[in-house]
Amino acid sequence: MSVLSRAQAMFPPPQFMAFPCVGVDISDTSLKYIEFERVRPNDIHLVVKQWGDIAIPAGVVERGNVHDRAKLTAVLKDLRERTGAQYVRVSLPEEHAYLFETTVAADTEQKDMRGLLEFRLEENVPISPRDSYFDYAIIGTDPHERQLRVAVAVYAQSTINSYYEACIAAGILPLSFEIEAQAIARAAVPRGEQGTAMIVDFGKMRMGVGIVHRGVLVYTSTIELAGAEMSRDMRSIVGDIAESEITKIKNTRGLIHTRENEQVAQMLEKYAQHMVDELSIRIQYWNTRDIDRAAREIKKVIICGGSANLRGLPEYLGDALQIPTERAHVWGNAFSLEDVVPPITRRYSYGYATAVGLALHNFT
Repeated sequence: MSVLSRAQAMFPPPQFMAFPCVGVDISDTSLKYIEFERVRPNDIHLVVKQWGDIAIPAGVVERGNVHDRAKLTAVLKDLRERTGAQYVRVSLPEEHAYLFETTVAADTEQKDMRGLLEFRLEENVPISPRDSYFDYAIIGTDPHERQLRVAVAVYAQSTINSYYEACIAAGILPLSFEIEAQAIARAAVPRGEQGTAMIVDFGKMRMGVGIVHRGVLVYTSTIELAGAEMSRDMRSIVGDIAESEITKIKNTRGLIHTRENEQVAQMLEKYAQHMVDELSIRIQYWNTRDIDRAAREIKKVIICGGSANLRGLPEYLGDALQIPTERAHVWGNAFSLEDVVPPITRRYSYGYATAVGLALHNFT
């Protein structure tokens, strides 16, 4: 479920057209990109054609808001020069998304669906339909009540327009815009999986949380907890060392209690417990609001983002939440690791989960 660009919403391309397209994940601090291609026509496996990241100057994007369109355009022009990209699929920040679920009659025709859902926007989001872009996905049916269950994603036009206009000014056409967690789900949730999973994107500046049911994002939230905060507090223990050394300590020692690492582990455990508390609140909310709890119980937690490498984090969360927790397998829906060796190491790939999911959109 993606929130379409203005051009595609008005003039959708025929289904048989598949433009070479780069997945572009824009955060407050960097732009990550990746593009896949097939080695042979109709080959089920993909290979990474190109990938990389470009730093975004401080203040250009803050909490997903574009404050300096000219500088973001310059970053996107750099992307075009590096990759030759003409078409992109772009991520949108969770904190600006509105998600809700509704039901419609099972015999509703597709041509009538958008008009019907537009009336529901006023009941569920604090922006008017004329000031919003939205998309939807059918996530279930109720044969007894002859109803379709529909998930709807909504953004303010101003949010999408700021990214759209920067892309156009850079000479790049965005084919779609998509919530970060939905893109991550396309990469990390096995294709065709019917269950419910919680996705936790532990980034440098904040943590995004999404709940995905049958591959569709149905809930999203943001937690004010970031990898940069951990690094800052670690320096009070290990000294003012380089960020690369801080990262090494997180990834190799992390939450493991040893004589050498006891102070660091205790400090990091406070962050991990804060994660547990915040995720527990959201799990409890999900369980109490859902009318079909048994069928939509969260079966696993998937963590990604650069800070997902914290040693011992999946085990800590899994034990505390009593839900199996794993780091994302971001290549699983692109190719088999038995057949293809990706150019990005697994540890580094967690930060590329959003870009991978966006790039996979062309092949699903």
